[in-house]
Amino acid sequence: METRGEGRWKRHHWEPGRLELAVPGRPVLRRYRGDGSMRSLQVHLPGTTVESVAERLGGRVVDHEAMAASVAAGDPLLGELVRAVGNAGENDDLYAESAAAFLTVHLLTRHARKPEQPGTGREDNRVRSAVAMMRERLAEPLSVAEIAGEVHLSVYHFIRVFKEKTGEAPHRYLGRLRIEKARRLLRGTGFPIAQIARSCGFATPGALSAAFLRHTGSRPSEYRNS
Repeated sequence: METRGEGRWKRHHWEPGRLELAVPGRPVLRRYRGDGSMRSLQVHLPGTTVESVAERLGGRVVDHEAMAASVAAGDPLLGELVRAVGNAGENDDLYAESAAAFLTVHLLTRHARKPEQPGTGREDNRVRSAVAMMRERLAEPLSVAEIAGEVHLSVYHFIRVFKEKTGEAPHRYLGRLRIEKARRLLRGTGFPIAQIARSCGFATPGALSAAFLRHTGSRPSEYRNS
């Protein structure tokens, strides 16, 4: 199998039963070479299902990159679930919806958790405080330096600790929180996009549109209409 994302083509052997989780908003091209035909099964989990489950699990930020890396390491149960979905009847909507919900819960609980590191309780508290500050002040133009000062860490130390605990740099994490709030408002309210942009900390609707497109692969108006 040869795969190309943003860079060059990469070649790897594709073994039977291999699992791969695609990252939303990241286009990928594939081509394969082999002596025979190849069968693959693709399962699409609706973004609204993922967001809903994530909210019910405490509003966690969905780290698709981390989940993709974890899934690639293997998961026999996930493989069986995917095959079961493929073997279900095409018109069995209830089965498909139930399977999508269960698959999402399994992915977010089994493959999205970050390992805890011992002996860093104080730093854990500071990261939690930083995240709480981000959530409370999403509508404000927060800087990394301001957040670091609030939790009494240097910018360098704060970025290092935050990334160790969450798997993301602070500005990227904050960006995800803003986009998740924008998704909820687009889906659940009739607010104008300009108002949603201000509520989520974007200076203009254009800034929201550019960030939304980068994170989700669609523009706010397209997401709302879908």
